[in-house]
Amino acid sequence: MGHCATVWDQKEATEIIKDWNGIDQVLLRNPHGASAKISLHGGQVISWRNELGEELLFTSNKAIFKPPKSMRGGIQICYPQFGDCGLLDQHGFARNKIWVIDENPPPLHSNESTVKSFVDLLLKPSEEDFKQWPHSFEFRLRVSLAVDGDLTLVSRIRNINGKPFSFSFAYHTYLSISDISEVRVEGLETLDYLDNLSKQELLTEQGDAITFESEMDRTYIRSPKVVAVLDHERKRTYVIGKEGLPDTIVWNPWEKKSKTMSDFGDDEYKSMLCVNAAAVERPITLKPGEEWTGRLILTAVKSSFCFDQLELQSKGF
Repeated sequence: MGHCATVWDQKEATEIIKDWNGIDQVLLRNPHGASAKISLHGGQVISWRNELGEELLFTSNKAIFKPPKSMRGGIQICYPQFGDCGLLDQHGFARNKIWVIDENPPPLHSNESTVKSFVDLLLKPSEEDFKQWPHSFEFRLRVSLAVDGDLTLVSRIRNINGKPFSFSFAYHTYLSISDISEVRVEGLETLDYLDNLSKQELLTEQGDAITFESEMDRTYIRSPKVVAVLDHERKRTYVIGKEGLPDTIVWNPWEKKSKTMSDFGDDEYKSMLCVNAAAVERPITLKPGEEWTGRLILTAVKSSFCFDQLELQSKGF
């Protein structure tokens, strides 16, 4: 494990463990008892707990977590595509690959001064990937846990190809909630969205907030940097911040579709909601040597404050 110097400099905050398949996982902790767990399979965050030990991310009880299958839950890295189109696997291949610890990570950003533990991962294309998608890239992922328990994911994708390439991207984020009928999403009012259940028909959000009574799969385009998920029953609000990612995808499979998914329980739609920071409506194009950065910041607040009262400045926006 000598190549893991990035991690061992923070022994008190970071630990490497192995899962039941023998694949490395990185466990991050902060001084107040919050934690996050990241698997090198897919670079996937598979757990995020607050200082009380409460799990904030949803994972299906039927999830399969054995390569090359990605686990149903947590935060999946969807690259170089989101969705199911073309020759690539659904949501791309990044979530199915084994990542490595990054030996030459980028320096800490000035706004990462509150970070107590983090890990840097790296993905490069294999020969198999080239057959599906003939582009050379370096994908660097930093996952960090702050003193206040905030979870941040920063993706840096560099084109080391001799020609431009385009991709779509999403942080496929499964939030744990009390009951889908009891939550609302604020911050997407009046926006245009693509209804993925109706052949991507372009519609406009009419409600004061998004609530749930049936299956939903929408891509809100040119969405704001911050949205909130209010869980009234748990008196918890998730604040989802993003940079470099113009779209927000809101998804819940509801009852009928849940029964068609082998790695998802029939009634589990009630206890999860996906709100994904994404770039899908307009793919990102990188010229040779160019680099793209996409950032996700997750905060869980034990309250039911109004979205308007959120102090965005405190989150660096």
